[in-house]
Amino acid sequence: MPFLCRPAIITDLDSISYLSEQWGYHTSREKMHQGFREILNRTDHLVMLLQHGQEVTGWIHGVYSFRIASDPFVEIVGLVVDSRFRRQCMGKLLVNEIVQWAKTRNCSLVRVRCQIIRMEANSFYSGIGFKEIKQQKVYDLVW
Repeated sequence: MPFLCRPAIITDLDSISYLSEQWGYHTSREKMHQGFREILNRTDHLVMLLQHGQEVTGWIHGVYSFRIASDPFVEIVGLVVDSRFRRQCMGKLLVNEIVQWAKTRNCSLVRVRCQIIRMEANSFYSGIGFKEIKQQKVYDLVW
């Protein structure tokens, strides 16, 4: 049975939540639902799913971004493949969906930020052609 890439819809939230837990993204279903609904209504975001039969086996979230001092780019802000399907080119299929979407926006750069401690993810991205350009620290101001 082949894998199918398709845009996410609101009824996919449970599958996305389940897969997110596998990769260590923990949030309440209520917060996820609110954010997911907003994301699906925006044209500068794309969430694609990988489906095998009726089962969602992966997802990717890309965001079209631009800054004052740099060219526009699409950033991969989330990617998860079910642990049973990793190392089978499923992540690469999802990344290719984001690359194609970037091209439709006349964008020639796809970026991803990856924690240094996620060795498997770092190897994955460098293995499919991403080049490390810098390391940085992230700071939050919470109120």
